[in-house]
Amino acid sequence: MWRPATRAATGPPLVSEQGVKAGLSLGWQTEMGLTGFDGRVSERPDCVVMRTPSNPLFYWGNCLLLPQPPRDADLPHWLQRFEDEVGCHTQESGHVAIGFDASEPHEPLIQWARAGFEIYATETLVLQAQAARPGPRTLAPGFAFRALDLRDAADLQRALDLQCATMAPGFDPAGYRRHRAQQLQRYAAMQEAGLGAWFGIWDGEHLRADCGLFGVGPGLGRFQQVATHPAWRRRGLCTALIAAVTQQGFESLGLQRLVICADPDDVAIGIYESLGFQRESRTLSAQRRPARDRGAAAP
Repeated sequence: MWRPATRAATGPPLVSEQGVKAGLSLGWQTEMGLTGFDGRVSERPDCVVMRTPSNPLFYWGNCLLLPQPPRDADLPHWLQRFEDEVGCHTQESGHVAIGFDASEPHEPLIQWARAGFEIYATETLVLQAQAARPGPRTLAPGFAFRALDLRDAADLQRALDLQCATMAPGFDPAGYRRHRAQQLQRYAAMQEAGLGAWFGIWDGEHLRADCGLFGVGPGLGRFQQVATHPAWRRRGLCTALIAAVTQQGFESLGLQRLVICADPDDVAIGIYESLGFQRESRTLSAQRRPARDRGAAAP
């Protein structure tokens, strides 16, 4: 059975309690917590700037977060703000990523769409420890649940291969693999710091489904990159994985609240709700991909 590391994590608090940061939804709050581990989260009078110098290809680790929805006519302003704060540091990527909350109606971003932006919603779901519902009692024969050690080269490679196997179409495969490899290095460092772990459903030595869970504040945990290999979907592996990781979060990590983010139209959100997760807020993301990554739905 996996147990968290005993040495204390170092660095600044992962979730802010003041200013523009505190006004953002729990989805963005936990995103800032993850970025703040090894990146930079800077508060400005009009926005929050997130930068991940170690991974310039990570759209949503190199972005602006706005305290309220932008106006359609303000596109030139926010393009310049992004360039000044983020784009000048991420020329290798060439993306633009601007996020905001969607708790209230806002005007359509017609000019943004015409300028090549994808604008998509993400639902933030929260599970309190006392509201957790039991998952399946046992896995199908041949499958097992266990944690990965991302500091081990073989486990890291298995996780990377699975993450790339679930890549949305339209991304440059080489660039996406570099991005995911750097992300997994971050998670390995967070695991080493005792903040969480990466977990999987195994078929012998083959990893079929995986995700991470990491602490981002007092009693608060955030799931990361839930994935099931395309050839192994519709077999209950995701349900078993989330149920088992949830139990680990409450019992081994000592968390009281777990956050998971999902496409509101994806079937996975029904799995999360069946285990007790409740919808808390909705965010919107406006991203413009570089030419090499265009032509697919948002990741």
